[in-house]
Amino acid sequence: MSSTLVAGKPSGTPSPPASAVRVRRLRHLNEFGLLAAIVVLYIALGVTAGGFLGADNQLGILRDAATVGIPALGVTLVIIAGEIDISIGPAVAFASVLFAKGATEWGLGLPFALLLTLVAGVLWGSAAGWLRARFGVPSFIATLGLWSALGGLALYTTNALPVATPDGGFMDALGGKILGVPTPAIVLVLLFLAFWYVARRTAYGRSVYAVGGNAAAAQLAGIPIGRVRVLLFATTGLLAALTGILMAARLGSGNGGAAAGLEFDVIAAVVIGGTALAGGRGSLIGTMLGVLFISVIANGLVLLGVNSFLQDVVRGVIIVGAVLVNVVISRKGLATRTT
Repeated sequence: MSSTLVAGKPSGTPSPPASAVRVRRLRHLNEFGLLAAIVVLYIALGVTAGGFLGADNQLGILRDAATVGIPALGVTLVIIAGEIDISIGPAVAFASVLFAKGATEWGLGLPFALLLTLVAGVLWGSAAGWLRARFGVPSFIATLGLWSALGGLALYTTNALPVATPDGGFMDALGGKILGVPTPAIVLVLLFLAFWYVARRTAYGRSVYAVGGNAAAAQLAGIPIGRVRVLLFATTGLLAALTGILMAARLGSGNGGAAAGLEFDVIAAVVIGGTALAGGRGSLIGTMLGVLFISVIANGLVLLGVNSFLQDVVRGVIIVGAVLVNVVISRKGLATRTT
């Protein structure tokens, strides 16, 4: 067996080409930049926003980050595959209503209400994936239909009124803390580890990147792109349902008007984390940093007393800025690969 020799020094391990090293550095540019931005935010808000560095506030940031981060894990893989899911907000709201009604008005009890909600999430996500895979319906249109249908169902079945969840130790644990840490944050960490392993260490994870990079080539290589797409949207439906259950447990009710605009925060976190909207590139670590970045900014704006309408303005500016940075980095990466 021959080995590659690098001029000037003997080696048994081939050195990567310089272009490959530059591409790898560009892939991590967003993550390093986000990490630096978060450190700067902590320093600035720690000085200007009273109580920002307090333990209770930090736990609150973790809890809010979980609401965005749990569905963002699934949406990251969807966008890497070259698709989009904009149904997250209404899906979370409808799941919270379904869980609350199942546990109270329908008399299913907590275990069956929880199971019903998770299964329903898988079904409505699979429906969107099936429309995309079987009929070629653009994922934006399929999930836009879900966005409207689930939001309408959530409000229709509740008359826009909250549905109280039952009391009990299980609900307290689900919506409260375990060993002083918010339960949703613990769920987020466990799910992140599972998704990171699937994305980086399994054939399914590699097929998601392949489909997003070049779907036609992936199909010729034998990857069942239809099955991959259905699984991706079923996963986002499941994660939205789980987020709805955790939200209902925390608020003590299911609410058809909850989670309004959550889909924008989720997509923004994914894009800010460096996932390419064109597909084929992205990382779950970047998404988690994007989630933390957005959560810290939202928390800081509230503590600084910024008008809630202006908070939306700031969020919109951040999304546009992140997309611009994303495009610039993608172009540099493409230029590096072609030289």
